[in-house]
Amino acid sequence: MLRQPILKGAQQHCPLLLETNTLKQSLLHVALVVADYDEAIAFFTKKLRFTLVEDRYVPEQDKRWVLVAPPGSDGATILLARPSNEGQKAYIGNQTGGRVTFFLGTDDFWRDYNHMVEEGITFVRPPKEESYGIVAVFEDLYGNKWDLVQRAS
Repeated sequence: MLRQPILKGAQQHCPLLLETNTLKQSLLHVALVVADYDEAIAFFTKKLRFTLVEDRYVPEQDKRWVLVAPPGSDGATILLARPSNEGQKAYIGNQTGGRVTFFLGTDDFWRDYNHMVEEGITFVRPPKEESYGIVAVFEDLYGNKWDLVQRAS
């Protein structure tokens, strides 16, 4: 019978650290349940200035694979996903029970904040200086809450 070694620190929670120091993972996509692909694409690409990364039809599942990303980002993308059943419809605009769902980082808070205000985006918490930077909370077209954040330098 094999015994697992006694681990300390990070190795206790991630035994793979014992196997390799070259383990590398990344977050690829985060799904956002939307009522309509086209209205969500318009919101993200026009009001938030996101890039439409991919938009293709998947006939086997009668849905679209739609990915958007913030401008200049090389990190995870957002998968705009239409509900696949009635139960999922209830989560449109409330994916995390009213908590902030996404954190949009920026290199120029006031540029992006002013643009978003001009575009009619609703801010539910005004800009505030925090120890980690400037932050304000806004809602997307369905009511999900987002932080707009510029980290302190």
